[in-house]
Amino acid sequence: MAHWILKEEPDHYAWADLVRDGRTEWDGVHNALALRNLKAMRPGDLAIFYHTGSERACIGIVEVVADPRPDPRDDRGSWWVEVRPVRPLTRPIPLAELKADRALVGFELIRLGRLSVVPATDAHWARLLRHERSPSGEGSPTTEVRSDRARADGRAKRRAAGPRRR
Repeated sequence: MAHWILKEEPDHYAWADLVRDGRTEWDGVHNALALRNLKAMRPGDLAIFYHTGSERACIGIVEVVADPRPDPRDDRGSWWVEVRPVRPLTRPIPLAELKADRALVGFELIRLGRLSVVPATDAHWARLLRHERSPSGEGSPTTEVRSDRARADGRAKRRAAGPRRR
């Protein structure tokens, strides 16, 4: 099973719309790389539903329920895939919080900000869900990384200063 990020402007089609509809055709993708990603999706794959625009946050998890198909309504050569909501995230995870997490360096969501369909490695997926379990970023993986680093930096400075004298 692969993992993905699907981005949408909440004013156009929000998480609440998907929950209300129960399923939707994820369409309107025209960027060549985003289309290649969409065409690689398979039933059973999971994706994060990400609100773009002023919100910029991961909102919920969706499941791909049908193989990608060419969109006959789009003469630009687009494809679509059908998705259904699985569950909302326990809290929205803001992009700023993910950008602050050093373990997510290289994450396509951060690196390719304007791409509407991006893959997520298993490691990035697990790390993102770890953020979900942290209340509003407090004690989040970001903080843990910084705390560990601060402790290590402090030890290194003490060693460099030489033995303590009392």
